[in-house]
Amino acid sequence: MGFRRGFLGYRRAEVEDAISARDARILGLELTADAQRASLSELEGETTSLSGMVVEREKEIRCLNERLREANDCHDRSIASLDAITSRLEEVEAQARGQATRIRMKALREAVEVSKKVKELTEMEPALRAEPAATDEGLYEGQVKLEIGPLGDFSQLVGFEDAVGQLGASEIKVDRFSEGRATFSMQLNEPTDLLSELEELSDLDFKVRHNAPDNLILDVDEESGPEQQAA
Repeated sequence: MGFRRGFLGYRRAEVEDAISARDARILGLELTADAQRASLSELEGETTSLSGMVVEREKEIRCLNERLREANDCHDRSIASLDAITSRLEEVEAQARGQATRIRMKALREAVEVSKKVKELTEMEPALRAEPAATDEGLYEGQVKLEIGPLGDFSQLVGFEDAVGQLGASEIKVDRFSEGRATFSMQLNEPTDLLSELEELSDLDFKVRHNAPDNLILDVDEESGPEQQAA
């Protein structure tokens, strides 16, 4: 900006106007700088606050990761412990089944040994129960004796005993087992089609030799058995 010269130098009014404009511009720049400094200070405060929040979040994340690792380790230990317990239970169950089979076989052998004496005692026992009878043809009720044979081995005896147990009878006993023939006694609390039920429940094929209201004698077809069943 140029100033026009007067008689004794530059014109005073123009110079004062220029100085005033300069001062106003300087003041405006100072105000702008103050506002920018205030804004910068506010941004620095927000940045510091955000940095603090980031640090806290990182601490929380590290803490959560540590807890997650501990939980995973605990879960792995629990799974391993559960597998060990399951394996042990399976071993115990297998041992229990084997022991139960041995006990059952021992009881059957003892039944064979004392079968004659048991038969004599049961024949002498007074009839304290109601007279058993077949209420209709083929239906049995009350105390019933059932003889069946020949049975090839103890597995057939056990299988037939299981079939008798499914009839709903109570007080089931093996009174005698000798030379392949077994005699059962049972209490039927309601009329039962004994022959039909046994034909359905038992794997053995048999024929009726003797049929009385309280006594049933069955003869097993000697060709029936595991080989025939498999065929």
